[in-house]
Parts: sequence; structure tokens; C-alpha cells
Amino acid sequence: MSETLKSGNGFDYPLTGGEETEEGFGHEDAGIVSQPKYPASLPVLEFPKSLVGLVRRKRDWVIPPINFPENDRGPFPKNMVQIRSSNDKEVKIQYSITGSGADQPPVGLFTVDKNSGVLYVTQPLDRERQDQYVLVAHAVAVGSVPDASLPGFEVMKVTATDADERGSANSDVRYTIISQEPELPSPNMFVINPVTGWIRVNAAGLDREKIPKYTLEIQAADMEGYGLTSFGKSIITVTDVNDIAPQFVMSSNTVSVPENKVNALVVKMPVIDGDEPHSSNWATVYRIVDGDPGGLFTVNTGPNRLEGIITTAKPLDFEKNNRYTLLVTVENEVPFAIRLPTSTATVQVNVEDLNDAPVFDPVEKVVSISEHLPVDSDLVLYTAIDPDIMAHKLMYRMDRDPAKWLDINSETGMIKTKHPLDRESPFVKDGKYRVLILAIESDEIPATATGTILIELEDVNDNAPTIDDTPLKLCNQDPRLVRLAVTDRDGPDFAEPFSVELLKGSKMYCTAQMDKTGTVVELTFKAMREQRNFYIDLTVSDAGGLNQDHVIHVTMNEDRCMTWGDFCVRP
Repeated sequence: MSETLKSGNGFDYPLTGGEETEEGFGHEDAGIVSQPKYPASLPVLEFPKSLVGLVRRKRDWVIPPINFPENDRGPFPKNMVQIRSSNDKEVKIQYSITGSGADQPPVGLFTVDKNSGVLYVTQPLDRERQDQYVLVAHAVAVGSVPDASLPGFEVMKVTATDADERGSANSDVRYTIISQEPELPSPNMFVINPVTGWIRVNAAGLDREKIPKYTLEIQAADMEGYGLTSFGKSIITVTDVNDIAPQFVMSSNTVSVPENKVNALVVKMPVIDGDEPHSSNWATVYRIVDGDPGGLFTVNTGPNRLEGIITTAKPLDFEKNNRYTLLVTVENEVPFAIRLPTSTATVQVNVEDLNDAPVFDPVEKVVSISEHLPVDSDLVLYTAIDPDIMAHKLMYRMDRDPAKWLDINSETGMIKTKHPLDRESPFVKDGKYRVLILAIESDEIPATATGTILIELEDVNDNAPTIDDTPLKLCNQDPRLVRLAVTDRDGPDFAEPFSVELLKGSKMYCTAQMDKTGTVVELTFKAMREQRNFYIDLTVSDAGGLNQDHVIHVTMNEDRCMTWGDFCVRP
């Protein structure tokens, strides 16, 4: 008899537990228990451990009915209850259900998660159509064995208990494998130790790719195997090992790739692998083992993990090498479990010739000349080369000549001066003049090269030093000191330190000397009682000896003085 739980307009679903075909072989009624690790709203129906004593016929667990309201709005699937075995901590358990609403009409109304045991309803229920469903729950112990395991490998252990007196023949249990499904490649792939219950591999030939799962029916009998009996099932899953090497779909490939491109696609190389999909035994890695000493190519695994993709790591040059033969290997992400041959493929890469642009050699050429180089003098011959095998004729022209000093022969590339050079020109930076030259192919779609000439102009002392010769107006009573800065457009070797000398009769009015820096003329005028106008004649010389005369008009006037205490102040 099963106890029925009712509430509201719900349904009663007696859930009858079938044999618990796990490590234990006994059966008893299952009750609803509270499990702290599961949500409080989800009751747990527990398959208990083996019942004391063995019986000749299997018995069913009678599980209290599950009450569920009709016309529930979901969402669906909606969980109803969790079924679990009390042995789920010792061995992996898989759950299933049979009966009306499961594998019988209406099929699929109820489902169970095979790993967690959570029972779901998949759609609203109608009490008027059917008010009760009887389901049978099954819990099956699951063991695993690696693919290609040899005889003697221990798979799992089954246990039956007997409540008879320990140590007597009545509690002495023996185990026997009754059947194996499927019976391939041999009907005796497994053997069980009759005393301990350990199941071992009995014959070679386990192959996950052909048979991924075996179901064993096991008998446990007391009285040393001749007494009361109980039966159970064990599912043995054959787990994947890396015993199948990946194979290239095509062992030879011929492709063409344009030169001068980086990251250009060379080829995609698909492979096949019979190991478990999406596992490390199945996923692939690739290597280029020959034909690429310069590291011009790289190979990576494609997104689907069963494809090698080769791209260019550096630009290819048709003129240096127009053909490469690459040898590529494929392996899995993990090593092979057994000795296997490695699949290889060859890739013949033909480099496509493109119209290479001409190249100046060097790209920047430095020339040192005097800034006094005469007009129409040869400056430098600057030419480019066409790297193509069928070289084009090149024409030259000036691209950038900011001061318009130069000219170039369009056929030879000889550069000449057409105007005087000047190191002190604003177009010259730090004594260097930069010019850009073009080399252009004689083709329908011409390629162009750009070269640079950096002209270092050697300085010539061609600029005399100068001072500010603006007329001076001074106080005749206290003229004070006058400082005049000296400038020279020439470079350091022909500039400071400067020197100064008074000429003619200028010494009667003042004295002249350079300051400590050698860049400023200091004039000290003598006081005078009367007002006067006069001229100061002086010459200033640079470090190279180049000089220039200067005349300064001086006016000494009382009107230029304003008395403020003891000082005469120049405006």
C-alpha cells in the first residue's frame, strides 16, 4: 500500500521505485526526506541502502505519491521532486523513469535528469483528462573503463549485504555476471570476482568508437552462491583515450600566395579524428617541421579545432625565392596513449610576382659640400634600382627642393646646383638642407620610390659681424655705459669671440671693449660741459678675422637729462 498525499486540486502521482540497480541489491520503501544541500521547495525521494536479507524475487520500493496542482502556469519544464540514491557518494548513479507519461503515452510528460535525479513535468496537467500517473524510478550504478584497457584492469565493485549471522553460510554471498549487453567483440569482456564483487576487464578489444557502453546484469546469491538470489545492473562506460591519431584529409596541397604580404592566408588543412569530439584527445595542434628555415610562415589551429591554418609571418619575395615546400605535422592537444604514426602533409607554396616599387640605395644619402659650391656644379649621383626580374626603366624628378637651388637629370639621376647655396638660409636647419627625389617606373601604372638627400653645408666665413648702429642720445653730464650686441650669421667657427677697435678720432669721446662673453661691445663715453653732436667710428671683427666698420651718430644734450637727487638719468 502506498500512502497518498493530497492538497487542493492537485494530482496524486504514486512513484513506484523499481530495483535499485547500483552497488546494493536489496529493496525497501523509500520516503521523503529533507536534504540541506537541495532547495527546501524540492523534496527528495531517497533510494535507501540495501535491505537486510536476500529474496528470490525482486521487490519494488513503494514511494509516497507526489501531489502536483493542475493547470500550473510553469514555466516549464518545472521540477517536482528529486530522486536520489543513498549510495550516490560511493559510486556514480544514473537515474531514469518508465511508465505512463515517461516512455508510455503521453510520452515525455515527465522527464528526469539522469545525473541529478530531478523529476520534471513538461506541460500543464489536466485532472479531468487523467488524475493519476504511475512512474517507476530506476537508479543504476555507473562505472567506467578507459578505452583499450588490457585484461585485469579493475573497473568497479558491487556489494550485496545479508542480515543472516555474519560468518555463516547463510550470509556468504557470491557474485555472478548473468549477461552482458552487447556481447561484442566477445560475450565475456568482463569478469567478476565471486567473493569480492570486483569487476575486471576479461578480454582485449575495448573500443569506445565502436561500443561506448556495456550493461551487465549481476546476480548475488547467499549460501556460497546456492541460496537466495538478488539481481542488479551495472553500466560500464568506455571512456576515451587518445588512441586514434588525427589524419590530414589531403596529404598534398599546392597553393599560390602573393609576395610582400604579411598575415596572408596560405592554406586551410582539414583533418579528421575518431576520438571523443571536443575533447583534448580530439582537438589538434600543428607544426611546420621542414621547408621554412627563415620563419616566413606560421600555422595555427582553426576555430573548429580540426583545421590547421597557415599564414605568412613575413613578406615573401618572389625575386629571392618563388617556391617553398612545407612539411606539416598534426597531433592532439594531449599525447597519444599508445604508439601511433603521426600524420604529415606537404604544402607547395608558389609565390606570385607583383610589381615591386623601385628602391633608392640608400634610402637617405648624406652629402657634405661647401656652401660656396659654384653654380652648375655636380652635387651627387643618386639612383634607385627596380627589384623586379623584368626591371623597368626609371625616370627621376625633384619632389621637394624648398630653396630651388638644385636640378636633376631625369634619366641619369645626377643632381647639380642651379643657384648659389647659403648655409645661413632659413631653409637650412642646423646646417643641413633636405631634398626629396622621386624614381618613377615607365609603366602604365608606375610604381614610385622616394629617396632623401641630406646636404650638410660646410660653413664659409662669408658674413661679417654687425652691431645696432642706431643713433644715440646721451646726457652730456653723466652719459653712462652703452652696450651694443654683436651678431654674425656664420657658424661657431666664424663668429664669437668678437673684437672691437675705435677708428680715427673716436677715442677722444669714449673707450671701447668687449664684455666677458665676447659678444657685446661696451662703449664708455666721457662727460662734457657743452652740448655736442659727433660720430663714433669703430670696426668689429669675428673669430675668423672678417671685420666690418660701423659709424654711430651720438648727440649729447642737457635736454636729455633729468635731475633726480645726485643722478642724471637717460630716458
